Amino acid sequence: MPELPDITVYIEALERRIVGHTLDRAEIAGPFLLRTERMAAECVGHRVTELRRIGKRIAIGFDSGPWLVFHLMIAGRLHWSEKTKKPDGRRTLAAFTFDSGCVSLTEAGSRKRASLHVVDDPAQLDPGGIDVMAATPAEFMRVLRSANHTLKRSLTDPHLFSGIGNAYSDEILHRARLSPVMLTLRISDEEAERLHRAVRESMMEWTEKLR
Repeated sequence: MPELPDITVYIEALERRIVGHTLDRAEIAGPFLLRTERMAAECVGHRVTELRRIGKRIAIGFDSGPWLVFHLMIAGRLHWSEKTKKPDGRRTLAAFTFDSGCVSLTEAGSRKRASLHVVDDPAQLDPGGIDVMAATPAEFMRVLRSANHTLKRSLTDPHLFSGIGNAYSDEILHRARLSPVMLTLRISDEEAERLHRAVRESMMEWTEKLR
């Protein structure tokens, strides 16, 4: 599942291609992709003004109308093409044609878990975890100790920390030299600071590798 580094790089790539450009067509063929009654067609004819990361979601904002908020889950991927793509509903679930090119969403496998929400405010889909790249050591420590869970469970809880999942939590804990089953209320100040440093270093290192 894409996590903070993956989503960051996706957003950077999309910003170069669609910010300032108009959505000409929105086609959704995957029967389970759209999770709201509102349709993506509401954004057609409007210009992209902003992209945001909402946890593990990618949010696309327009000059008027709602936001398109994507969660790629495990097998979802976004692709860019200068030519229009036609979604078939099997592998290619949706295609969004801009005046600059086409963003298509594919999902491998038979179990379709990727989702698209059409909302006025993407913050309503935010589970509330803190931004680990902006948090101070004291803020990180406070959230880490707010409940007595294993380090692995706490790091991957989107209500505590934003954008960390199973893959990068393993990298982080290995870098910090801490057991994934250590309880958060038993971690020392020095270990918590080491963990905070490992989070930031791992996220920055993987973001650069993906770029």
